[in-house]
Amino acid sequence: MYILKNKFGQLENGEPVTLFTLKNKNGLTAKIMSYGGILTELWTPDRNGKFINIVLGYKKIESYLKHSPYFGATIGRYANRIAKGRFKLNNKTYRLATNNPPNHLHGGPGGLALQNWQAKPAETSAGPALILSSKSPDGAEGFPGNLTTTVTYTLTHKNELKIEYHAVTDQTTVVNFTHHSYFNLSGKDSVLDHVLQIKSDRITPTDKTLIPTGNYLHVHNTPFDFRKPTPIDARIFDPHIQLKNASGYDHNWVLNNWNGRLQPVGSLHDPESGRTVKVTTTEPGLQIYTGNFLGEIPTEKKGVKFKNYQAVCLETQHFPDSPNKSHFPSTVLKAGEVFKSETVYGFGVR
Repeated sequence: MYILKNKFGQLENGEPVTLFTLKNKNGLTAKIMSYGGILTELWTPDRNGKFINIVLGYKKIESYLKHSPYFGATIGRYANRIAKGRFKLNNKTYRLATNNPPNHLHGGPGGLALQNWQAKPAETSAGPALILSSKSPDGAEGFPGNLTTTVTYTLTHKNELKIEYHAVTDQTTVVNFTHHSYFNLSGKDSVLDHVLQIKSDRITPTDKTLIPTGNYLHVHNTPFDFRKPTPIDARIFDPHIQLKNASGYDHNWVLNNWNGRLQPVGSLHDPESGRTVKVTTTEPGLQIYTGNFLGEIPTEKKGVKFKNYQAVCLETQHFPDSPNKSHFPSTVLKAGEVFKSETVYGFGVR
């Protein structure tokens, strides 16, 4: 078990960016940098003990600053989309950047995913950890309240990446955090053969701009039924209007039996290598994004881009556009209250 600290580069203003390498007693390795709280690499073994990096990312800070589609980022203040970049809270309308026209996405162009966090390594009995902290001032990206956020990553000796979120505010505001790694368990150019399972009977269907309509759609007899382990490519190219709107999966699944406690909600499996990821969370939703537009993102090789469907995101969170949907689980955080959330990605083979 160890923690290494190295300089990863610097921001345009000269501020240094630090990379921390966490390694557990079984050899699993996670690399997390201060900028964006980004998980840049995650090395796990296959059934034969061969380690590879199972998340997409870059080797240079400049690439993250110019091109990254939130590779491995810690997303906040508000993960996912808010319709037309506005919401009403306590009879006041707040206006946000529409950085995913016509909507607000992932906290805006100056969100926490694009900030340099304070970072402190810690040795714990569970495994090596990194404690990230951020202070977002009142009015940042249009959100009310001074928000103090702490996110703790622990690479446990049980071969888990545990992510704990903690936030407090001095004014009523809205918060929604997620982790945005792009998983590829095989190292190949596609995850379409990966097998996905989600403990969910419903999704929140969206309009053409990927904002929830406010209704629920039961997954039975639709391409969204992953209640049993199913290859991603089994129905991803089905002519269902929801898949056409998103060019694949980019939807929120309503997790069954949500009660705010930590519970298993889904899994991803690569049959060839045997690698598995099991997802456990306290959150009510799981956004699945199958990298539908990765083909537009440059790699660090000149003239080479990533491939569409090269990775899949497993984003535990509250529902998109919840501030504008009163019947969705609330994302309101009041002054004096404490926001807590936990997600665990467990790694294994079979």
